[in-house]
Amino acid sequence: MIREHEGPRTLVILANFVSPLAVDLAEESVLRQWAEQAPRKLWLTRPGDVLITPVPLSAPFRRYVFHRLGVPEKSVAVITVPDTPHLPMAQALAEHDLLEPLRALVADRPTARLLPTALDEASAALAADLRIPVVPYETGIPSSGTLRAVSAMNTKSGFRAAAQSLGLRLPHGRACTGAELHQVTTALLASHQRVVVKTDRSAGGHGLHFVSRGDQPPQSTPPPPESRWVVEEYVEHTRAISAQGNATATWAEVAYDGEMRMSSGSFAGYRSPLKDLPARAREELTDWTQALGGQLAAEGYRGPYSLDLVCTQDGTLYALECNVRRTATTTAHAMVSRLTSAGCSAWSTGTATAVAPMAFDEAVRHLAEAGLDFRPGDSEGVLLYADRPLDGRSWRYTALAPTHTRLTELEVRLAATFGHERL
Repeated sequence: MIREHEGPRTLVILANFVSPLAVDLAEESVLRQWAEQAPRKLWLTRPGDVLITPVPLSAPFRRYVFHRLGVPEKSVAVITVPDTPHLPMAQALAEHDLLEPLRALVADRPTARLLPTALDEASAALAADLRIPVVPYETGIPSSGTLRAVSAMNTKSGFRAAAQSLGLRLPHGRACTGAELHQVTTALLASHQRVVVKTDRSAGGHGLHFVSRGDQPPQSTPPPPESRWVVEEYVEHTRAISAQGNATATWAEVAYDGEMRMSSGSFAGYRSPLKDLPARAREELTDWTQALGGQLAAEGYRGPYSLDLVCTQDGTLYALECNVRRTATTTAHAMVSRLTSAGCSAWSTGTATAVAPMAFDEAVRHLAEAGLDFRPGDSEGVLLYADRPLDGRSWRYTALAPTHTRLTELEVRLAATFGHERL
C-alpha cells in the first residue's frame, strides 16, 4: 500500500508537472497541458497541508473536494506559481518571490515533509533549502546519485538498459542519436512491418511516432544530431497494461495494477484492478515489477514507480517503459483508497466529453440528478477530480464501483448524462 500521508505530519505537496524528468523543458505546450491536471493533488490534502500548484484552483472545485474529504477549506494553504517557461516549478518559486512565503508556512509546520510529483534535482534542492525531508525519505533527501539514477530511468534508453539486465522481455530495438535515427529506423523496418520512434525522454504518449514500411519520410526538419532516440518494433497487442510498484529500503511490492486506455498511442485513462490476465503473464508482471523496484531501491530510490507493458493475443508480455515518479494514476488510487476506507473493488479514470461547455457546479448538478455523484460512504459513483477543463467540455473523472461490470454501467450512464462520448 502506498501511503501518501501518515500520522500527524503535514505535507508540502509540490505539483511539479513542469519538470525535466518526463520531457524537455523546451516542450512548453506539453508541460502546460500536463500542468492543467495539477488541481487533482488537492485530493491528497489534510488539515495543515500546503499545496503548491502551477494553475489556480477554482472556488467551486475547492468546495467540492474539501466537502467530500471532510477537510475545513481554510485549513489547507495553497500557493499558485505562475507559468514560467524553461524553469522547473521548484525553481520558479524563487523567480516569483514565493520562496519566503513558503518558508514562513513551513516554519509553522515543524513536521512538514515535501511530496513532489516528480523527484527532480530542483525539488530535492527545494527540500534542502526548506530543511525538510522528501516523502518517503524519513530523515532527509535522496543523494545526487539517486537523483541521477531516477533521471536516467525516466528515459526510454535508460529503461531498456535496466530491463535487459533484469531479463525483461522487450520489443526488438535500440537507442540511437539523431544523426543515426534514419539509418536505425530503416534497418528495423527491413525486419519489421512497423516501428515506433520514441524521443528518449518522453511520457504520456508525447514524442511517439509510428512508422510503417513504405511510408514516405516526414517532411520536417531533421532532429539535432546529438538528440537521443529509441526505435523499436511495433508489437501487435490486444491490451496495454501497467503495474504500480512501491520501493522501500528492503523490498518492492506491486501496489495495484490495471489496464491503460490508449488514444493514438497516448494515455487516456485507466481501469483497475487488472482482469483476465493469463496466469503466466500475471506471474511475469509481478516478478518484473518487483525486480525493477529492487534495482531502484538499490540505487537509493524510495517511493512509487510504474511499469508499462503490452500484452499480445497469446498472452505474451512486452515491457515498454517505466515511470519513476507519481504517475497519472497515483493520486486517483490514493483518493479512492481514502474515500472508501478499506478500498474499492473496481475503479477507473477517463475523460467524459460534454456536448456543450459547463461550469463546475453545473457538471456536479448533472451527476447528482443522474444519481452518479459520489459521496463519502457510498459504494459507487463518479468524482470530478481535476477541476473544470479549459474547454468546459472534457471532464476528467474517477468512477468507483463494487465490480467491473457495474463500473462499465456507471461509465455508460456518465456518457449519457453529459450527452457525449467517454475516453
